[in-house]
Amino acid sequence: MRHHNINRKFGRVRKVRKALINSLARSLVLYEKIETTEAKAKELRPFIEKIITKGKLQTVAARRMINAKIGPKASKIVVDKFAKEYADRKGGFTRIIKSKIRLSDGSKMAIIEFVK
Repeated sequence: MRHHNINRKFGRVRKVRKALINSLARSLVLYEKIETTEAKAKELRPFIEKIITKGKLQTVAARRMINAKIGPKASKIVVDKFAKEYADRKGGFTRIIKSKIRLSDGSKMAIIEFVK
């Protein structure tokens, strides 16, 4: 039974799914706005929110955790830019805007971006 297993599987095994979310988070931090499927955007939102909140701590341990998840270049951006930009904000750092339906397979698309 799948009680309380709320995360989406995306038809992937655990390590590949984890790599997908890490990669999406890295791209979102680097480009500040990405277009992906609606399901992936909804799964990415809580992941990136936790990373930004962790970056606001400004500790070495927080930097290392972020670095392990999204890489050194993106972690520097999170700690230096986003942590200062969202210092007085409790949450809600991202927004998801529903976009067009993809022609090739009919997937619902969405744009996920940081709130200014």
